[in-house]
Amino acid sequence: MNIVIKSPLKGGEIQAIPSKSQAHRLLICAALADGPTQIECAFLSEDIEATADCLRALGAGIVHDGARFSVQPIRNVNKGAVLRCRESGSTLRFLLPVAAALGADCRFLLEGRLAQRPQGPLLSVLAAHGCTVTAPEPSVLELRGQLCGGDFMLPGGVSSQFVSGLLMAAPLLPGFSGVRVSGLLQSRPYVKLTIHALRTFQITVQASEQVFEVQNSIFKTPGNCTVEGDWSNAAFWLCAGALSDRGIVCKGLNLYSTQGDREIVELLRQMGARVQENGGCVSVDRGNLRGIRVNVSDIPDLVPALAAVAALAEGETQIDGAERLRLKESDRLRTVAQALTALGGSVRELENGLRITGKPDLYGGRADACGDHRIAMMAAAAAVGCRGPVTVLGAQAVNKSYPAFWQHYVQLGGQLEEI
Repeated sequence: MNIVIKSPLKGGEIQAIPSKSQAHRLLICAALADGPTQIECAFLSEDIEATADCLRALGAGIVHDGARFSVQPIRNVNKGAVLRCRESGSTLRFLLPVAAALGADCRFLLEGRLAQRPQGPLLSVLAAHGCTVTAPEPSVLELRGQLCGGDFMLPGGVSSQFVSGLLMAAPLLPGFSGVRVSGLLQSRPYVKLTIHALRTFQITVQASEQVFEVQNSIFKTPGNCTVEGDWSNAAFWLCAGALSDRGIVCKGLNLYSTQGDREIVELLRQMGARVQENGGCVSVDRGNLRGIRVNVSDIPDLVPALAAVAALAEGETQIDGAERLRLKESDRLRTVAQALTALGGSVRELENGLRITGKPDLYGGRADACGDHRIAMMAAAAAVGCRGPVTVLGAQAVNKSYPAFWQHYVQLGGQLEEI
């Protein structure tokens, strides 16, 4: 599906959708709990559905009624289950160790670029603790064996999802288990998000800078819990607001969230946007935008939204610490540079980041999402600063995290045409 943005959004108010990062974690904890759980989560995405489907395959009862998940925990593990992860890295990396701890002996089916994304360090740790993982086909992983507890050693430069998956599996293992990270842990806020979800189910994690310890424990259901607003996706509206004279108010955000991407508020302030916070609302409108230098090693998902603002800010913005973006749904450093350049921006791709020289406006054109949801949303945000129409090729990529994105774009005053 291709979409022409004939007139970009004007501004207004929008409700933040539920955080898919938190939804993954709460669904997994609920599936392992001692009783049923109701999880308030009004919007779904392909990634959230992938996790729910995989948990169903393992034996959980999960129903979504349009407003919430009703989760009946796994009582009898379905041995030999087939888990279709679609393109969700979180689903795969969280459920590999969880399924291993359950002794599920299952198959994981991978789609798109997920089969190319690195899993080696996690597979090595599982192999060192009683499991084998083989790849009979490039898009299939077969898990066998029963995961044993103990010390799990991981290099810090790999995905924080490896750490999170092991932390969610650890309470199922006998005794104490420790996840020990050598070197700098990337995307630490996502591990904090996992610890917060575990705490909701009364699992305690003893955490230091590089060691996370968990005792064998029962996941105790809270009965009811709520998925909070998604800062990663809200960032695109906030950044579009920074490019808009009218501005955008994004409602339903937890200003004290453990989601690292709430950092977008401070970054937009540094760039000169006018930002106000009131309760669960954040409003952003255009100020005198200027370039900044930022290390995004803890907040890599903010790069596309931030790059859209940088392309229209005075001076130069340099984004560092983003090398892991080359292993996302696309090589996200390359596709950010290509899409913004196609719209008239000035972007230089670096080995571990981007250098963006801002312009007063962009001329518009055709931006290829390259199968990446965040590239499609970036192009839509950048369209606010374009003189001409913007065509987003492969606009359906937003379904991975935000299926209602284009509908909400229209609610904010955008005029679209599907071609």
